[in-house]
Amino acid sequence: MHLPQLQVSLSLQKRCDQLQLRKGVPVPSRIPISDLNQFTLACLKTTGLSHDDAAIAAKALVSTDVLGVFTHGTKLLAGYLKKLQGGGYRPTAVPFIEREGPAWASIDGDSGLGQVGCSMAVQVAVEKAKTCGVAFVTVKNTGHIGAAGQYALQAAEYGCAAMITGNDIPSVAAPGSRKAVLGSNPLAYAIPTGSDPILLDIATAAVAGGKVYAALQRGEMIPPTWLIGPDGHPTTDGSLYPHAAALAPMAGHKGYGFGLWCEIMSALIPGGHMTWQVGSWIFDPPSSPSWHNASMMLIDVDAMTDRSAFNQRIQSLVDEIHNAPPAEGVTSVLLPGEREFQIAREAESHGINLPDDVRVKLREAADLAKVAPPDSFTA
Repeated sequence: MHLPQLQVSLSLQKRCDQLQLRKGVPVPSRIPISDLNQFTLACLKTTGLSHDDAAIAAKALVSTDVLGVFTHGTKLLAGYLKKLQGGGYRPTAVPFIEREGPAWASIDGDSGLGQVGCSMAVQVAVEKAKTCGVAFVTVKNTGHIGAAGQYALQAAEYGCAAMITGNDIPSVAAPGSRKAVLGSNPLAYAIPTGSDPILLDIATAAVAGGKVYAALQRGEMIPPTWLIGPDGHPTTDGSLYPHAAALAPMAGHKGYGFGLWCEIMSALIPGGHMTWQVGSWIFDPPSSPSWHNASMMLIDVDAMTDRSAFNQRIQSLVDEIHNAPPAEGVTSVLLPGEREFQIAREAESHGINLPDDVRVKLREAADLAKVAPPDSFTA
């Protein structure tokens, strides 16, 4: 993290807030992390989830907001509550190991929350990686997994480098197709460094579908690189998605290839639901499971090399990238995840600056769960 950059960010935010106040536009207050976590936990527990499972899911959602990834944080809470209340996601689900070997395992998520099944998968993978040096663990028949990067970070806390993949109902076109072929299958990795991990968390689509919905809710135009229309060509009409348009693959054939890799790793190998067999956790009836899948590939750094030497070498790599001459107007070259950790430091000190569309979804969650939101939500 670079304090000068964070100070610039805070200064810019203050100037924007002051400008809004001068224009008579109210500036929403930042929400303390503890308030958001307590509210999310309380909502989830009303569905019959155990305290431990609700805490796992709440931490994953809130931690994603803390990093500023608002499409995959507590904005998802209302949808998850509907699934839990309707039975599509089982509040009493108990994920279990279906098959395993010394360095691998296949877990059935028992149609529970994806955060619960994936958290168990990471723990199993860590244990196996600490024994064998590497581990590959899959979880099938689970709910929507949220931000894949959260599970990579979970593994990095134990000193493991991790790559996470997932699959979803098709929403992404292949190069040359006129309809969706694959999901916006996520790929994430985290590398421990001795300080903040290097963190990448991407959809293999040009953009996550949630960003299209968010742009529509905010009344914003979408760029021509996001969607493929029913004629197989780019469109800027976000209202066509997902019924008549598909997301464009990230970087054309390259993103398509990575999306296929995610499908194979997370669903094909463990025998989970693939492509159109996966349900829509948003549009299907609340009583229907969504049959999502994920995979966790971990490397225990201590087993592969000396930790102190590894930390020195990765710091040398980080320094080399930071020292690359920046373009005009750019403070410095950043590593994947650095901007998110800067946002997290700001959130820890000043609270989370939740966008309006997230606040709307949180009010919906409060109504669904009949849980009063804290005063900080509306201040």
